[in-house]
Amino acid sequence: MSRIAYVNGRYLPHADAGIHIEDRGFQFADGVYEVCEVRDGLLVDARRHLDRLDRSLSELRISAPMTRAALLVILRETVRLNRVRNGIVYLQVTRGIARRDHGFPSADTPPSLVVTARASDPKANAAKAQAGVKVITVPDNRWERVDIKTVGLLPNVLAKQQAREQGAYEAWFIDEDGTVTEGASTNAWIVTQNDALVTRPADTGILRGITRTVLFEVAGALGLRVEERAFTLAEALEAKEAFISSASGVVLPVVALDGRPISSGVPGPVAAALRARFHEHAETQA
Repeated sequence: MSRIAYVNGRYLPHADAGIHIEDRGFQFADGVYEVCEVRDGLLVDARRHLDRLDRSLSELRISAPMTRAALLVILRETVRLNRVRNGIVYLQVTRGIARRDHGFPSADTPPSLVVTARASDPKANAAKAQAGVKVITVPDNRWERVDIKTVGLLPNVLAKQQAREQGAYEAWFIDEDGTVTEGASTNAWIVTQNDALVTRPADTGILRGITRTVLFEVAGALGLRVEERAFTLAEALEAKEAFISSASGVVLPVVALDGRPISSGVPGPVAAALRARFHEHAETQA
């Protein structure tokens, strides 16, 4: 069965789906997106993701394309049409289609909405978590509002490609102070030698990851102490554990950073426990 995409009111074969060349997402990266995990056919943390979508749209002064209830119907239908049991559903909202001009188009320009879904292999993801992943570091050269989940991801693309070319899975951005901000498509965490779980505060310097948010609840249930603060590359290299979090990967242990092993170079127990307990605290919707 061919994949199906939703584009501005129509469900289309994925191969035939397209957007107008003057859509502002294509012309200016003038749009936002969300990625929601699908697990056993259910949407994971959809409420939290759509809350963040509302915030991103508000920050960029883009109108919502429809009500939340209607959007949820489209998300579920796209998952169903693509027969996704486990995987992700992706949605993108742009300021719409208008003559190319840096200023906003007229207020009655409808936003564009694209929704796609694709399956993933839970066993492959579990194997990746069991083996752990390698990470490199790159200078953080992004704009100052990375807390908005925009489609303007060119620095992230270049960082991810650099990681792949160096045989790594992810890249961590390092700011001017020498501290880790976040990954190209993940949030960054370490476990210190005194067993504190550390991740950077979710101000305007990082994206407030939905998986990150739920992991605070999981950590509390496990009796782990969490510190929201910046940490340096040197501190990460001396950590007991490091890991990354995202909607698609949940928790993946980091076993090497810039070619140097983290602790013994194998996944640690804290990351494993957080991953194992995550879906007990995440919200699911049929």
